[in-house]
Amino acid sequence: MTTDIIELNNFIVLIEQSNAEKSFVQKCEIDGDAVGFAFYGSGNVELEIKHNNQTKYLTNTTGLAISFFGNQKVEFAHKIAPDKPLQSISIFAKLKTLHSLPQVEKEIFEKLLPYLLNPEEHFVKGPTHFMTLDMQLAVQKIFNTTYSGNTRLLFLKSQVNELLAHYFALLSSDKKNELTDKDKEKLFKAKDIVSTNYSKPPTLSELSKLIGLNSSKLKKNFKELFGIPVYKYIHEERLNKAYEILCNTEKTVQETAWEVGYESLSSFSNAFQKKFGSRPNAVKKQFLSNKS
Repeated sequence: MTTDIIELNNFIVLIEQSNAEKSFVQKCEIDGDAVGFAFYGSGNVELEIKHNNQTKYLTNTTGLAISFFGNQKVEFAHKIAPDKPLQSISIFAKLKTLHSLPQVEKEIFEKLLPYLLNPEEHFVKGPTHFMTLDMQLAVQKIFNTTYSGNTRLLFLKSQVNELLAHYFALLSSDKKNELTDKDKEKLFKAKDIVSTNYSKPPTLSELSKLIGLNSSKLKKNFKELFGIPVYKYIHEERLNKAYEILCNTEKTVQETAWEVGYESLSSFSNAFQKKFGSRPNAVKKQFLSNKS
């Protein structure tokens, strides 16, 4: 488990990643009265909340965005599932900080999250939603950035603001979303299945049976929720994994192509160059050069 803790604009931001082989529990506490937001890009986390001799459980699966109020009298424990890489962004702000925000910003919190700003218990659960495509992309950009130092801090500041803006836009939207939460849960399950089996993915018919959604709805709604067709997503996952293998292992270009599901080396090389602007041989050569 790796955690980056960053202070941005009086917000504390936790950027967490994990890819453990066994389940493990991570406990945490909140220092004082605070409002928190958590965005789960991937992973499966069971959150246990204890206060006033009560225990509540929240299961936070891939794609969820949650909000809550908590204080030092609340005990939090995350049980993180094995073999499901966790990527989460948590944002915390002290209650006194939110009350002292500029009036325009303060009004957003007061209008959309009044019971979190004026809590009646030590723990108050706020709205929980599946992330929109814009929110998913913001989370991905945070984990994919190669910036460092002050440039990274500036970038993270912009992405945290973007995440919160999209979250509040979702809360205030009057637009009726055709997708039910149950359908969204099935679609995130489909995404998880093809992400895990990108080299030998199930057919569309097999995938629809695995998640309990008919093929036509799967095709239409997957693109609506993730902004990309199912097999285009698999194609992108293969190439991203190939880039990671070439840059971090001793495997040859041919071995990499086979591992990510390409039988033809020329097809792999052409697709790789189209996405990354360089041939896989050039990327491998650069990796070996940096290593020597």
